[in-house]
Amino acid sequence: MKHDRFQDLWDKLKNKSAQVGIIGLGYVGLPLAVTAAKKGMPVTGFDIDPSKIDALHKSDSYIEAVASEDLKSLLDAGTVAWTADFSQLSGMDVIVICVPTPLTEHRDPDLSFVTETTEVIAKHIKAGAMVVLESTTYPGTTAEVLTPILAKSGHVPGEEIFVGFSPEREDPGNKHFRTATIPKIVAGDGEAAGKLVTLFYENVVDAVVPVSTTQTAEAVKITENIFRAVNIALVNELKVIFDAMGIDVWEVIDGAGTKPFGFMPFYPGPGLGGHCIPIDPFYLTWKAREYELSTRFIELAGEINSNMPNYVVARLRETLDRELGIGLSRARVLIIGIAYKKNVSDMRESPSVRLMSLLNQAGSKVAFHDPHVPAIPKMREYPEFLGWQSLPFDDIRAEDFDAILISTDHDEVNYEALVNLGIPVIDTRNAIARRQLSEKNVTKA
Repeated sequence: MKHDRFQDLWDKLKNKSAQVGIIGLGYVGLPLAVTAAKKGMPVTGFDIDPSKIDALHKSDSYIEAVASEDLKSLLDAGTVAWTADFSQLSGMDVIVICVPTPLTEHRDPDLSFVTETTEVIAKHIKAGAMVVLESTTYPGTTAEVLTPILAKSGHVPGEEIFVGFSPEREDPGNKHFRTATIPKIVAGDGEAAGKLVTLFYENVVDAVVPVSTTQTAEAVKITENIFRAVNIALVNELKVIFDAMGIDVWEVIDGAGTKPFGFMPFYPGPGLGGHCIPIDPFYLTWKAREYELSTRFIELAGEINSNMPNYVVARLRETLDRELGIGLSRARVLIIGIAYKKNVSDMRESPSVRLMSLLNQAGSKVAFHDPHVPAIPKMREYPEFLGWQSLPFDDIRAEDFDAILISTDHDEVNYEALVNLGIPVIDTRNAIARRQLSEKNVTKA
């Protein structure tokens, strides 16, 4: 039986006839669905959000990394289908889970999206199918959480169904790497699953990197994100120290970056954003407690990065007091860039929204301009900002604001025009100096 189920799926993967179901059509799932379909595999995308399904049926992409033209051509060719009917999972040979893995308010892992999705899969999965988790999580999740749930289907994991893990490595806004060109870490819960998950992704991406266990693959992704979180925290701390000394941290980093070995530049900012870097390291912190171990580096980095919005607001307060003699309670502040990262619309964990909240609490009148975010969407936090609209750039006037706070440095913004307004600019991204514009009214923060 083991050989028959394995061989049947192997053959389907070899000739690309395996039906692929992708659950969660966000920043990870939708690019993966389109990439797999472009490589000749039949794909069905699943999502609980009916607005996403409606948009996809109209070939209307809501993610920058996916072109609406590609959605239309794939839909016309019958290569993709989109549905909110999860009973159709019974026809899938490969099911990939791409759902969120947030933190609770106490910074514990919230695996509810993963577990609820896996419970649904267990009700519908057929013998001979494979399930792959792509959501970032702590080491042990696939083997200790997914596999037991899937065993409730009545199919024996490793013999009749197969389970794997392959962490997503999407980088929204990065034009140099796309889903197909980013090397893919893969692992299976058992030898047979490892071979199948490797073959599946070899059909989809250019380079596959198998590792020995799903725990190792989970640890790889967490390590990548901790590496960034810790190094960003380091330069954020250096920024605070060097600012106090009257030293430009950006110039320091540029200088250090000329060393051809032993240094890798990271850059400070107003705080961490995105789904991965602010959240994923704490999955390991939580898991480490099981082994009575502390993660001091990770927790310290989180503390530093989480405090950066407060530091930026303090610099804004100092500037307003020095330049205009007013406090935050009377200030009118325009935030440039509300997305968490330049040149994307992704709002997940955006420090810009935290800045808005702090200023709002201080009594400031706050507005924002973002060419990628016409209105603030629903978020897990800050419901008070739902629907706030971006101020059109042409409507930005000096008499309406006391200060401009650059939080996200989108390339489409006319920074020269902002500087020419003649009001104080708080620049958290070195956007003005990088463009060699006048820094007369600019305070770096």
